[in-house]
Amino acid sequence: MKVHHLNTGTMCPMGRRLVNGTGGLFQRARMVCHCLLVETSDGLVLVDTGIGLGDIAAPGRLGRRWLRRTAPKLDRSETAVQQVRALGYSPTDVRHVLLTHLDRDHAGGVPDFPHAAIHVHRAEYEMAVLRKPAPPEGRYVTEQWQHGPSWKFYGEGGEDWFGFKGVRALGDREADILMIPLAGHTLGHCGIAVRSGDKWLLHAGDSYFFHGQLEASVRMPLVLGHFQRRVDMDRNARIANQTRLRALKLNHGDRVTIFNSHDPVDYENCRCGAH
Repeated sequence: MKVHHLNTGTMCPMGRRLVNGTGGLFQRARMVCHCLLVETSDGLVLVDTGIGLGDIAAPGRLGRRWLRRTAPKLDRSETAVQQVRALGYSPTDVRHVLLTHLDRDHAGGVPDFPHAAIHVHRAEYEMAVLRKPAPPEGRYVTEQWQHGPSWKFYGEGGEDWFGFKGVRALGDREADILMIPLAGHTLGHCGIAVRSGDKWLLHAGDSYFFHGQLEASVRMPLVLGHFQRRVDMDRNARIANQTRLRALKLNHGDRVTIFNSHDPVDYENCRCGAH
């Protein structure tokens, strides 16, 4: 399977040194919305969607505070649907969308693929869509799924993958694309593993925010660390899963490439070694 690494939303908050760990305090930082477009025998599979056309047309729905803090570019050409077209495909070629979770900068492009099946952990759907339990105020942008997507749910059960439990293959058919529960950032947060040749890519979503978090000796930038803690739904679970990811990299880094959603270093490293 061929895998394309896409940035589907650039964000430029102030304080580069405190966000990216390099540069000046008064420089704009750079964060990305790292998504995958996977070519399979069953059509295209999109992993996360980033910011969508609807968000750009009506940015107010993303929330004033979020817009002020993240300073997104809101560039139509960065949206997943426009990048799919730029690669020579039609949006209808995207048969499946797998979401790490339903935060606004991950699910914004869902309405741009109305014919695709939307795969998500059931706990995430219950909180974000059914509001059972009710999510933190302003956490989700419900307009991103008001069109009524075709949801596909995942929960417990499935295969073991490098010691991670609760793994399910896409549609119970595609063994090369797996959803791996990694709760913490949200209650239904997942990683998405994709086989690339004889190795694996693991899109870890927001399980961690800074590439150095997978290296025990590297310190987290101050503002980024504060933001990560503030948006935790289950901090203990997030920390435990970060520890597991660190062990996965240490023990199987030759077979598994791990990256997160927003770190530009992870994104550029993946693009340079594009699969």
